[in-house]
Amino acid sequence: MRKEYQIASRDGSAELRQFLAQHGQALLPMVELIEQGRLAVEQLVDDLGRAALEAVLLVSAEQVAGPAHPGRPAGEVRRHGSQGGVVALGGQRMRVRKPRLRRKSGGKAAEVAVPAYAAMQSDEGLRERLLSILLRGVSTRNYQQVLPEMADRCGVSKSAVSRQFQAASAQALKTLCERRFDELELLVIYLDGKDFGGHQVVYAVGVDAEGRKHVLGLTEGATENAVVVKGLLEDLVERGVRPDRRRLLVIDGSKALRKAIDEVYGRDNPVQRCQAHKRRNVIGYLPKELQAQTAAALRAAWKLEPKEGMARLRTQIAWLEREHPKAAASLREGMEETFTINALGLSPKLRKCLATTNVIESSLSGVQGRSGRVTRWRDGEMALRWAAAAALQTEKGFRKIMGHRDLWILKAALDQGQLVGEKPLIPIDEGRVAA
Repeated sequence: MRKEYQIASRDGSAELRQFLAQHGQALLPMVELIEQGRLAVEQLVDDLGRAALEAVLLVSAEQVAGPAHPGRPAGEVRRHGSQGGVVALGGQRMRVRKPRLRRKSGGKAAEVAVPAYAAMQSDEGLRERLLSILLRGVSTRNYQQVLPEMADRCGVSKSAVSRQFQAASAQALKTLCERRFDELELLVIYLDGKDFGGHQVVYAVGVDAEGRKHVLGLTEGATENAVVVKGLLEDLVERGVRPDRRRLLVIDGSKALRKAIDEVYGRDNPVQRCQAHKRRNVIGYLPKELQAQTAAALRAAWKLEPKEGMARLRTQIAWLEREHPKAAASLREGMEETFTINALGLSPKLRKCLATTNVIESSLSGVQGRSGRVTRWRDGEMALRWAAAAALQTEKGFRKIMGHRDLWILKAALDQGQLVGEKPLIPIDEGRVAA
């Protein structure tokens, strides 16, 4: 027998609207109730939606068991009344009545699934909506208040929300930890850590040749733990961030970070110590009346070329050493690596962006905004799930880094092996235009 098919657009709302308008007699009583104010529009939409779903289930069951026959049933698969069920709909769940089908032979395996009902069991939409809402600061206790109050809707209890979010955040963690970067040309890697209720998480954020930022990975542990950081970097190598390409690594100054970088990526990669961290560490050892003056001196020195800038800082160290030896020692430690980017001939905007870990810290501030309402962190696994889910949500709003148009200069410097102590490339004069 020849079957006739109707091709509909992906968005079938127009066809459905036309059908209801042509067969709208059944809607007339509801229209009158709405016009008389005795039926709310929300209730009408809810009832029609549920009725449409149940009609779809009936049609689906008919395709399996055939049309309903009055009297004695026939066929291998037979109707067996109906039963309550739940389907996922628009990020929520809705209770429906579904047909029940059973095989004639009976037994434990006699139940036959209704295809349309099985297809509507996916919780992916619900999980995505829960993840999005909870990462915007709505607690599980208050989640029910942001959903429409419909009598037969279910799956919005505190425990149900927690279970769904746990599954969604676990999937986010899995997605993040399985990302591949084989085809991504990363020029810069930022490393920093964040505290989640006493559980430390180390993040890695990369910048590609176009200036786009990417969350590369994360691991539980502190940046002061070389084993933890080495494990994260080795994981990045396995996922495509290989050591056969020179990159600039920007860190907060942790010795453990520096050690792990050398062990995994080698000593040939330039490392920039965060100037903002160094400044805060130094002035933290000084009395209040000297802090502003010393901070200004450090900023001025970091604007100079490496040789001259380090000479100015050595003078500053000699001046501090007499009465504030701890501040002097803090400034001396790793001082050369606070000038790494100064030797690469970069534009002022790009130098400013790469001089600190502000790029990754601004990303982590977005993570903080999405996880700040959590008051009870049970374990490190929970911290990792939240850290991954919040990071991926924050990544959606990432913009290109400041000075991204000049990243080609950094790429050339990395390709040429330009490092601190070598003759720098010719600096860019942004006030001049090449002929």
